Amino acid sequence: MKLDLSGKRIIITGASSGIGEHFARLLNSEGASLGLIARRQDKLNSLTKELNALNNHKVFTSRCDILSESDIEASMTDLHSQLGGVDILINNAGITHQSIALKQSIENWDSVINTNLRGSWLCATLAAKLMSSDGKPGSIINIASILGMAVANQLAPYAISKAAIVQMTKALALEWARLDIRVNALAPGYLRTDLNAEFFETTAGKALIKRIPQRRLGKLSDLDAPLCLLCSDSSNFMTGITIPVDGGHLVSSL
Repeated sequence: MKLDLSGKRIIITGASSGIGEHFARLLNSEGASLGLIARRQDKLNSLTKELNALNNHKVFTSRCDILSESDIEASMTDLHSQLGGVDILINNAGITHQSIALKQSIENWDSVINTNLRGSWLCATLAAKLMSSDGKPGSIINIASILGMAVANQLAPYAISKAAIVQMTKALALEWARLDIRVNALAPGYLRTDLNAEFFETTAGKALIKRIPQRRLGKLSDLDAPLCLLCSDSSNFMTGITIPVDGGHLVSSL
């Protein structure tokens, strides 16, 4: 099996931090040229400068508010032009708000659903149009979550949005198979990041870790191989699936 990504032209949304930033570093090191989308232009500029200094694989950026349809269209079209086409879209941009359902404001609901679902839909459909116009195969990778297949307290809008992403992945894979555009998803479990490290040192955090069959949090690098598989031509007969990367959390006993 060869996971050769050299020469691939990949657009990543939500690329200025977290999983998106990690994916940008990974895929650039694997030989891909990148188009990075995020709201924070300063973060994008810093990452782009770093990556362009490492090798000759071009990195382009476009500031985009994922809540704006006109922003998305302008950014995707611009990056498609700069990259000379697009082979892969990684639909990563997403947010959450923690609150019990009865106190969840409609503003927070709209923000989560519009960012995680509407934004991903707009990016996916536009990417498919661009790929189709190029007349070449394409791959779209949606970043879901194990909360799209299970639930946790106080995260209802997030879980609902990610469950919709899982269904969107299946629906678009079915429609676009004849266009030679594959649509798959990754569903990360609980990963250790700078934002949650403090929580996982608490009693509640340690109790959560004990419910993971592997008894550990995931690392961003645990997503590397599944992502590269879905990006590569080795997964050409895979479409419409969601791959959990969760240490067995979804299959843990009651």
